[in-house]
Amino acid sequence: MVAEADTRRDSERRGDRVSPAERGAVHGTRGPRGLYGHVRRQDQGAGTVGRIEPGTGLSGTGSSESIGLPDGWVRVCLGDVLDAIEAGKSFTCEPRPAKPGEWGIVKVSAMTYGRFDETENKAAPAGVAVNPAYEISAGDVLVSRANTKAYVGAPVLVGDCRPRLLLSDKSLRLVPNHAVDKRWLVYALRSPQVRAYIEAKASGTKDSMRNISQRVLKETPLMLPPLAEQIRIVETLDSLLSRLDAAVSTAQKSRRRFELLRKKVFLKFVPENPPSGWRLVSVGEAGTVELGRARHPDWHEGPEMRPYLRVANVFEDRIDPTDVMEMDFSGVFEKYKLHHGDVLLNEGQSPHLVGRPALYQGVPENVAFTNSILRFRANEDVLPEWALMVFRRHLHAKRFMREVRITTNIAHLSTKRLKAVEFPIPPLHVQKQSVVRCDELLTGIAAVDTEAERSLQRAKALRKALLRKACSGHLVPQSADDESAAVVLHRIREERATQPKPKRARVARETPAARKAAATAPAPEPTEPPRTSTQQELSL
Repeated sequence: MVAEADTRRDSERRGDRVSPAERGAVHGTRGPRGLYGHVRRQDQGAGTVGRIEPGTGLSGTGSSESIGLPDGWVRVCLGDVLDAIEAGKSFTCEPRPAKPGEWGIVKVSAMTYGRFDETENKAAPAGVAVNPAYEISAGDVLVSRANTKAYVGAPVLVGDCRPRLLLSDKSLRLVPNHAVDKRWLVYALRSPQVRAYIEAKASGTKDSMRNISQRVLKETPLMLPPLAEQIRIVETLDSLLSRLDAAVSTAQKSRRRFELLRKKVFLKFVPENPPSGWRLVSVGEAGTVELGRARHPDWHEGPEMRPYLRVANVFEDRIDPTDVMEMDFSGVFEKYKLHHGDVLLNEGQSPHLVGRPALYQGVPENVAFTNSILRFRANEDVLPEWALMVFRRHLHAKRFMREVRITTNIAHLSTKRLKAVEFPIPPLHVQKQSVVRCDELLTGIAAVDTEAERSLQRAKALRKALLRKACSGHLVPQSADDESAAVVLHRIREERATQPKPKRARVARETPAARKAAATAPAPEPTEPPRTSTQQELSL
């Protein structure tokens, strides 16, 4: 919130007030259509050759109308401001990072989170031939051509970088021309307008892996300011976003502290060494433990279709009833029917989430559970709320992780192993007092944690709003002294026109006669075996 207020004050000092649309973006409301939403390609007539009008780039992209286009700006495609896009190559690598002095191939994870991470690489095999032209250097602008929907085509600017690190076939190096500042280009490619375009154009049916072609990248629409204004935009964004990053870091650290505080609360009320007057038993002695019903294709339809809960419905201290499935429970529904006060635990999950518990309190009604869930039903001397506290304590203390068996990436907590886990039982009045006090503390922690999460969401919206303003000409004032981007692009166009086209090297093809001669050539004479030899004697 402090960073947001500082940003608004800085904008007002420059005479650039935040519009209602931008305020809506910061607070999560929907603004007007993006400036790039109407960009379209126009045919270039013969009369346009050698001349660039405001609102069009080297390739003639963009709308003919210049409404909202600041003075000196021009609509272009990304390919208009690039000299080249360079793609790397990949080969089978060692399953480890490259050591100093070894060649390494960069992974897509090195370009995923906004900063280049040189440690995300795989070692090239010893003796393999590498092309030094693919080596990554400081100042390179890199994008991943294959990644998740949120990160495909997302750019990074390489800072200090270890030597002998190569582009992979899933990474691209953008080589900008002198009409664009590299730092501004990275900010422009991170803007909401460009991200929306790339995400829409990325191919692939799964969000887990999308692809972007060089052609789509080159056609990405941009609004290009004069080079001098690009530098002013970069300096302003660096200042504002550095403060925003500091605020985000503080909020993230706070959320990590809140998680540690939750753990301390559970360890306080459910200590590892119970005090006198408490009984230490096993989970199997404190109540009954049962595994839910297995799913089977034969039960997808039947006369007694009933709803059931599965692992996707059970979160820590919360049951999500929005996605409940059904199957046939003919003759067995009462066995698997949940009752108010049952504690449900994830049987199969990622290792740090296995055993995640929630208390069933009657919603949804008349529901069963499957074998991805374990049910604990407490004895009379154990409150269900106390049982939930004990299981949450074991979850945060990673006690369940000592009992799991892992298959592929899924950890399983069997009924037998859960029954053997320790379970402290204090007197009933102590259970009631502990449940009330623990709930008060956890409610307070949850309240401040929610505020920290909201701050992170506001910071995310503010970052998008700043990038949107910066890439549409509303962050810094224009200057009449700046050389127009259209003039620079026109000069680049003339330079390109005068440069000779690179000649493609011809590969000599083998003629049919040469192939026939090679096929009919006589085999070489065998070597003559040695006439004399000496057998070497080896000591045994």
